[in-house]
Amino acid sequence: MYTKATLISAILAIAEARFSQEQIPVSAVSSLSNFGNPGEAATLGGSVPGVLLAAADPCAKLTLADKIVSTLGNDAQVISAAQALVAAEQNFNPFAVSVPSICGDATLPATEELRGIVPLVDPAVTGSDTENANSESSLTTPFDAAGLSVADVMIAQGFSNFTVKGVAAGGSADTGNNNAGASTTTTAAAAATTTATKCGGKAKSTTAATTTTTAAAATSSAASADNTDDSGSSAGAGAVTDAVTGNFPGFQASSLGLDFGTCTPTVKFEESLNNRKPGEFTFQAQDPVVNKGQQEALNPNIIFNRICDQLGNVCGAADDAITACRSAQADLGSGAKDASTADAWNEALGFAGVDINPDNAPQAGLVGHT
Repeated sequence: MYTKATLISAILAIAEARFSQEQIPVSAVSSLSNFGNPGEAATLGGSVPGVLLAAADPCAKLTLADKIVSTLGNDAQVISAAQALVAAEQNFNPFAVSVPSICGDATLPATEELRGIVPLVDPAVTGSDTENANSESSLTTPFDAAGLSVADVMIAQGFSNFTVKGVAAGGSADTGNNNAGASTTTTAAAAATTTATKCGGKAKSTTAATTTTTAAAATSSAASADNTDDSGSSAGAGAVTDAVTGNFPGFQASSLGLDFGTCTPTVKFEESLNNRKPGEFTFQAQDPVVNKGQQEALNPNIIFNRICDQLGNVCGAADDAITACRSAQADLGSGAKDASTADAWNEALGFAGVDINPDNAPQAGLVGHT
């Protein structure tokens, strides 16, 4: 039978083990002495613990990972060590905070071989099983990270129980903030699914992440929906909770003659997707194939980028159709976060008048729609 002293010792031992995460990537970096100039690998290895401390800027480790490659070269061994740093768990004190901090700067890491990798998080965090499995798989097969921050990628893969820091100009997906240096806490409800709508008759689905304050994070995560649910449904007063399929009537051809392959690249703009608060509208792709693995977002460029990527990756779209998509993204990605941008996107690709609210979500306060 354990005494109180024994139990306290065990707890402290576990806590100490979690606080040693900053040491794990050091040896792999320090051992790269055959690369770069003498002493550079050891210096870089010595910098690792500082960027993994609990109080460190989460973007700092991505900057260091880029520096490892730029200093020592892009040999496979160097890339592997830098990737391990990107995936490393940052120290986390569950007695001081309830969620980890994740980098929201979409320009980091800049090294292509390091993009699409997501980090481990402390097992004490709600949803950590999902994120830690994602982290492990991303080292083998990185996630799509075009135009996305590490925070965006994590949200897209079903985990959002963290605080975003270091958001670059232009903002990060689902933070609703375009100011550099802003931080926003998201909840584990990102795994919930939602549906989308359009003006004119086309509908597809998406997944959505809910943003909230740190204090509300724990309660919000309990309401997370199963990301594999394929039934279009509504919960509560118009809240759209099925982001995977939603109301999608099927394939629709572009009036401009653009060949988008097997997909329809339309977007919806609906209120209360994924149980967001009344009056909060977000963008989402309508086609479930295009939308697979992507959450709804306050920032339209996140969704536009996802659509263009999917056209080439899974839809078999023609080159001129992909070019048209990228052109529309360049023109509209920084547009107003309202219905006018959704309408303009659909029209630009040959789907003028498509219904941007196929799920019949409440439209109180909708602006920009004609």
